[in-house]
Amino acid sequence: MTSTHPPIRRSLPWLLAGLSMIGPFSIDAVFPAFPLIGTAFGVDVVALQQLLSVYLVAYAAMSLFHGAISDALGRKPVIVAGMLGYALASVGAALSVSFGMLLVCRGVQGACAGAGLVVGRAIIRDTLEGEAAQRLMSRVMMIFSVAPVIAPMVGAQLLGLDGWHGIFWVLTGFTALLALLLVLLLQETHPAERRSRFALKPLLGSYLTFARDRPLWPLLVSLSVNFAGLFLYIASAPRVVRGLLQLSAQGFPWLFIPVVAGLVAGSWLSGRLAGRRGVAFTVNLGYAALLLACALHLVLALVLPHPRLPWSILPLVLHGVGVQLAFPTLTLLLLDRFPRHRGGVASVQAFTSLMLSSVVAGVLSPLLSVSMLHLALGSSVLTLIGLVAWLDYRRSTRHPRQPPPRDTALQAQIVEPR
Repeated sequence: MTSTHPPIRRSLPWLLAGLSMIGPFSIDAVFPAFPLIGTAFGVDVVALQQLLSVYLVAYAAMSLFHGAISDALGRKPVIVAGMLGYALASVGAALSVSFGMLLVCRGVQGACAGAGLVVGRAIIRDTLEGEAAQRLMSRVMMIFSVAPVIAPMVGAQLLGLDGWHGIFWVLTGFTALLALLLVLLLQETHPAERRSRFALKPLLGSYLTFARDRPLWPLLVSLSVNFAGLFLYIASAPRVVRGLLQLSAQGFPWLFIPVVAGLVAGSWLSGRLAGRRGVAFTVNLGYAALLLACALHLVLALVLPHPRLPWSILPLVLHGVGVQLAFPTLTLLLLDRFPRHRGGVASVQAFTSLMLSSVVAGVLSPLLSVSMLHLALGSSVLTLIGLVAWLDYRRSTRHPRQPPPRDTALQAQIVEPR
């Protein structure tokens, strides 16, 4: 049977990975600059944490519209416009003369950055199906996973050149270059005949339709809380590295290298398992790794009252493996619930995940980052919520209350796993 999908270019995984790297760079590269920004504007640690929360809230709010707009206008123009808007916001951040101006620019960055992540996932599903889509998703995640370890090191080095301003100038150049490459290399994957009209009322109606889909909810919960459990450590990096571990600004790789090693290994393993083992096996293996990581976090926090390198951060490797084993498969299952509105579904998923991440950054991280034990308990609770949601999804698809959507090859695999 002839494929209805357009052929993909070799540059596609790299372009999608570059788009996905915007998020980690926007978050992690700024961490080493927190003390300098606090001194420059006379704000405390709690206020500085809002540089992350404001970014994530704006990212989440706008992500509800990126996918739907791309369903109506096409994927390419939405992504290119988002990257250009991000570049302009980065210029504003670099030139900020007050903390309020910096927060506004961070919000604009967040509103634009989501175009790459949300629409990029829809592009993958536009282009490929089944195990091929899972492999490409895994390749993209493996490439982008180097960003969290590169970002804080780049940020720390730039502090010696132009202080905290240099971080935003680098983000400006990166997104401007990425926008140019997208114009030159990215093919449109959502042709005019498949597009839907963008209007607020139908958009809200589609979201109500999503909300009535019983299996969609546990998938949303599972996807969001799995990463939130790991993101709790990432968002707490300034206090973990500078406070609990008593390291300098050059010490951030101690936390981020284990995270990235786990994410890369998990992405590679997920790609290897695609087509060889069933969907249920892959996700179950991911949760086994997550549960073991949580157990190690708790044991080490109890045995070592004072955090010690490298033991206190080693479980983050296994945590990253678990997150990335489950993520590509759960994402594709979610997108396949509504094949004609994948952009909209991707928007809902991004919104849910980012709102939870903003709560983690703005509320849970300040409360729990006082000790490794508190962080371990918080991460474990989030992981257990994800596991319960995944098991609920399996029950609902084995005995569905309504017929599943069309084009659900992955759904068939989960109903009857290999």
